[in-house]
Amino acid sequence: MDAALLPLQQGLAQSSYTDGANRSVMIISVTEGAGFIRVKTGIFYTGMIAGCSCADDPTPMSELAEYCEVQFDIDQITAETTVTLLEE
Repeated sequence: MDAALLPLQQGLAQSSYTDGANRSVMIISVTEGAGFIRVKTGIFYTGMIAGCSCADDPTPMSELAEYCEVQFDIDQITAETTVTLLEE
């Protein structure tokens, strides 16, 4: 799935920017309701603090580990999916 379709930027806790690179997904739970499937996932990815280094700063840009939980609600007939960031 394209990282732009996921609420990864809104899920940042330690950094200020992510391009969604280096992601891995862990399925936490799957439930079925009337006409839909709900999948709760944990997404591990990297972020960075943008704009904090000067050109001559010897400190390299470092990636920070990020994690957020996202819920996917999938319509069983149309496969239309809504993605929601779960607040901790």
